[in-house]
Amino acid sequence: MEFRNQNEFEPNQQNSPEVPEHTPTDELSNTKTNGVHPEENMNAVDATFTVEANKFEGKESQVNSEESAEFIAPPFKEQTRAATQPKQKKRMIKGFASTVAAGVIGSVLTLAVLPHTDYMNNITTNGTSQVAGTASSSSSAVKPVSAQPTAVSTGSIADTVEKISKAIVGVVNYQQQQTTNDIWGDSNANSSQSVESGSGSGVIFQKNNNTAYIVTNNHVVEGASKLEISLYDGQKTTAEVIGTDALTDLAVLKIDAKYVTATADFGDSSTLRPGDQVYAIGNPLGLDLSRTVTQGIVSATNRSISVSTSAGKWDTNVIQTDAAINPGNSGGALINPQGQVIGINSLKISESGIEGLGFAIPSNDLVPIVNQLIKNGKIDRPYLGVGLADLDQVQQMYSQSLPENVKKGVLVMNIDPNSAAADAGFQPKDLIVSMNGTEISNSTDLRKYLYTKVNNGDVIKFGIYRDGKQMTLTAKLRSNHKGA
Repeated sequence: MEFRNQNEFEPNQQNSPEVPEHTPTDELSNTKTNGVHPEENMNAVDATFTVEANKFEGKESQVNSEESAEFIAPPFKEQTRAATQPKQKKRMIKGFASTVAAGVIGSVLTLAVLPHTDYMNNITTNGTSQVAGTASSSSSAVKPVSAQPTAVSTGSIADTVEKISKAIVGVVNYQQQQTTNDIWGDSNANSSQSVESGSGSGVIFQKNNNTAYIVTNNHVVEGASKLEISLYDGQKTTAEVIGTDALTDLAVLKIDAKYVTATADFGDSSTLRPGDQVYAIGNPLGLDLSRTVTQGIVSATNRSISVSTSAGKWDTNVIQTDAAINPGNSGGALINPQGQVIGINSLKISESGIEGLGFAIPSNDLVPIVNQLIKNGKIDRPYLGVGLADLDQVQQMYSQSLPENVKKGVLVMNIDPNSAAADAGFQPKDLIVSMNGTEISNSTDLRKYLYTKVNNGDVIKFGIYRDGKQMTLTAKLRSNHKGA
């Protein structure tokens, strides 16, 4: 099984569910009282009061038949008052009912019309502008990068991709190459020129004052004499390397900020779960297919993949995805539906018959590396100062003097004379089997313990075998250097 990382970038080939519609006024404008529309209900109220008033009027004028013989008609003035009193009450009741009806209808109309005016929009806009104004007044100094909580998606995937694509760049690696100008092969005619040796992708993640920063893979920029950046609008510029880290396969570049119109944010990769939707954006097979978008899911998280780097073998923690990742995608963004970068595309399995096995460096793993590269230009790891080889990869003669139960370990091949290993008394052919009591089976174990468990200035007790005899050596670690 072959992992594509060191040669991941593309060689130069010059010839080559429906949402139901909801109207804010639906519930208000269609509200009924006991199954009657508001206007119909008001008519019903008027009718009720009219009936009651008629009953009242009839009752006042009604005369008991038993009393009619003794009934003496009052004076004319009293008869007039008795006749008009029920009508006045009727008008008062009707007026009260009309007032109530008008108030209810007015309230309903107000609530129905208000959402369709600019009033609410003005309130929202004013609130937004105040927040934006606060953000724009923040300091423009270089700040540590951090992973942001997963945002809420407010637009379509196409809108999200269009926005973040402006922060995706192409990275072209130019290297010096010897050429012969004389057709007869005269060595005196040899010269050196800068030749395009491959291309990859990168992500602009920060813009400060006159500088913008790009993260990409170390193997995209390794060995370059010049790096050319191709931007979203077609402009091109050169980039300067801020720092690289071969073990984690990361690099930070900088360009002039005048070319940058958008930057990307890092999301929290620890929230990812298998099945989450993701999108890969990069430049597969070169700049002719720049900013290609592929869709997939998170196939798995916290995968450990062993890779060979220029600094030695390393077990890299990665996100596995089935989104198509091809040569040239290296250094590009793996994003969530909210448009946050949750990984940097770095690896794929390129064995025949295998599809959909791509890998990205999680954002939570790369952010500390990026911050340290910006600050120091390098990753300050402890340096032991030895060349290593796994016991199971060396000749049988090296293990003849070892006890039969010793089957694993790391063989010391050479020693830096100005190193912690030299001061501790290491010798070539020493077999390291433990560090501070932790078993060491191979060179990857040694590097992982050295780079993740201890710091510069720490003292480590190494369990070793020398000429078949078990020994303990003590070394005080120093600052890093290329190698272990």
